[in-house]
Amino acid sequence: MNNDKQPYSNDELLIGRNPIAEALSSGRSVIKVMIAKGNTSGAAVEIAAKAKKAGVPVQEVDRKKLDFMTGNAAHQGIAALCAMKGYSSVEDILSLAEERQEAPFVIILDEIEDPHNLGAIIRSAECAGAHGVIIKKRRSAGLTYTAYKASAGALEYVPVARVTNIADTIDELKARNIWVYGADMDGSDYCKTDFSGGVALVIGNEGKGISRLVREKCDVIVSLPLKGKINSLNASVAAGILMYKVAESRE
Repeated sequence: MNNDKQPYSNDELLIGRNPIAEALSSGRSVIKVMIAKGNTSGAAVEIAAKAKKAGVPVQEVDRKKLDFMTGNAAHQGIAALCAMKGYSSVEDILSLAEERQEAPFVIILDEIEDPHNLGAIIRSAECAGAHGVIIKKRRSAGLTYTAYKASAGALEYVPVARVTNIADTIDELKARNIWVYGADMDGSDYCKTDFSGGVALVIGNEGKGISRLVREKCDVIVSLPLKGKINSLNASVAAGILMYKVAESRE
């Protein structure tokens, strides 16, 4: 399975009925379960049910894709993508801020799909002094080997929480007196924004930006002025710029 052409490393990809069933039973951080189309075996049905009960997405994929991903190993029509590091909770992130005697500084990622971007954002978050990162369970990159590598070791220090509903999580943070700032077009100039106090910074999807409901939940929308002909920045670049502005305001 150690083939340079494969998209996953052995550390994050489980194959076969028994290893995946055990991973789900043990509470290991599973990002998603992939089942070959047409696989209606009892084991596949049982694993799918167990995954859904644990809130783990189940994806139906072509068998050829599983063959490619596993290097033609005996995957039995089932594979699971696992996190390189366990997830924390939102409460863990807020507790870390309390331990440091600092106002909370949280990064919320609304469906960031590229693991390279996820890792780069986690790296910037650690450098800028953020207490943690919140991602969505579905339609988002997880803590895969690629994200771990892109974080350059920052994942060892930054707690990452995975939640079902970003909008509900924002409500919970606002109830804790944390102001929520969404990064999107047509917002206030970030240079003229006061980020002091508790801050949750929302970064949207690479293509679609922040979803409508999440945008409506934000207290303030901030934008970065663009001087060139391109009308958007890479998500991780924009996140890094804004994080350091928040860090400056906190000082």
